[in-house]
Amino acid sequence: MQHASQAALFSLIGDTPLIEVTRIDTGPCQLFLKLESQNPGGSIKDRIGRAMIEQAEHDGHLQPGGTVVEATAGNTGLGLALVARIKGYRVVLVVPDKMAAEKILHLKALGAEIHLTRSDVGKGHPEYYQDYAARLAKEIPGAWFADQFNNPANPRAHETTTGPEIWDQCNHKLDAIVVGVGSSGTLTGLSRYFRKTQPNLEFVLADPQGSILADYVNTGVLRTDAGSWAVEGIGEDFIPGIADLSRVKKAYTIPDEESFGTARLLLQQEGILAGSSTGTLLAAALRYCREQTRPKRVVTFVCDTGTRYLTKVYSDGWMVDQGLIERPKLGDLRDLIGRRYDAGEVVTVSPTDTLLTAFNRMRTSDLQQLPVIDGEGRLAGLIDESDLLLHVSAEPKHFSAPVSTTMTSSLQTLQPTSSMGHLREILDRGLTAVIHDGERFYGLITRYDLLNHLRRTLS
Repeated sequence: MQHASQAALFSLIGDTPLIEVTRIDTGPCQLFLKLESQNPGGSIKDRIGRAMIEQAEHDGHLQPGGTVVEATAGNTGLGLALVARIKGYRVVLVVPDKMAAEKILHLKALGAEIHLTRSDVGKGHPEYYQDYAARLAKEIPGAWFADQFNNPANPRAHETTTGPEIWDQCNHKLDAIVVGVGSSGTLTGLSRYFRKTQPNLEFVLADPQGSILADYVNTGVLRTDAGSWAVEGIGEDFIPGIADLSRVKKAYTIPDEESFGTARLLLQQEGILAGSSTGTLLAAALRYCREQTRPKRVVTFVCDTGTRYLTKVYSDGWMVDQGLIERPKLGDLRDLIGRRYDAGEVVTVSPTDTLLTAFNRMRTSDLQQLPVIDGEGRLAGLIDESDLLLHVSAEPKHFSAPVSTTMTSSLQTLQPTSSMGHLREILDRGLTAVIHDGERFYGLITRYDLLNHLRRTLS
């Protein structure tokens, strides 16, 4: 039964749909999207997860009861964990700390063990995620290091499955493919397949701003001063060992703002929920298509599902915090508010809600305090965790009491035009500043909001 269920699930990897973009301007070209988000693990990396594990088993590197170790920005880890856990292997993954929380939760739910490490260090540093994983693989008995960046089974998976699928789905009529590079398995595998099948096919690289790869393709010079980027899964500060960039003749550098905005555009216009790397690929594909003077047929990828990025790409608050959405500058304290009430971004309770309701909303939204808004839409007070604890610790049945019995009505309010000095006075006392102008409540400013504002001024 176990082998039958394995076969059923593994048969769902690959043969993903190819659909045409119809509601976004693609210039004179037809642009098609390969929906790798439809793989059972939700990304293109399911293909290489299966291929690398099966090759390791065949070669005797992964024995029954063994451990799969890998360094991953998330999706390769998910592909490996999906296959490895079904086959009965232990999975140990090293992931950089910029990875979306949804991916980490998914990995843990699959039974993978997670080692979180720094995303602001490069190769050679002991906390660099690939070096960290290689070290763990040496220390764990019976471990096999998947090493997607150097594993030949990675590009072979795309040479033998992804490439033929695209060629057949396009009815053998294809002019260009737009790809990103993380481990470079997709690019290298497709290059090998189309070198034999369609030698004139153009390869276009989509690269996050900060990565060194686009500059290397365009200039032939290998930079050593890589920057940082918020997009997950693609872009590098080195050339992966399996990389074959020889067929890439055009490369686009895509800023994070454009990547995230294009992912949102894809959802709004085409109804496809995709991740941040898809935004990078689609942005580059749209630039390429719109630059053409004659019709071409172009393919790019929906690399993974956007359900892994709901708290990032699709969260206005997170996008504002990261400087990826620019609000109009008002020139006063309202520019420091992380979540604006007048923009519908604030979780609130009413005075008549129960304390249990307040607690549930805090817990669901990972907040420590909530504004209390009355029936007229006016700010009536604040309720925080300490208020709740004080009221219910002696008698848990007090959770049924109304918020009005516990909330703080005496608030530290500031006009939007108040000085930064007045704001600092309130925050230095461990309080939250309430930005309020007469009858109008704009939002709260916490010490985190001030720190985030200061960080943005440096970037």
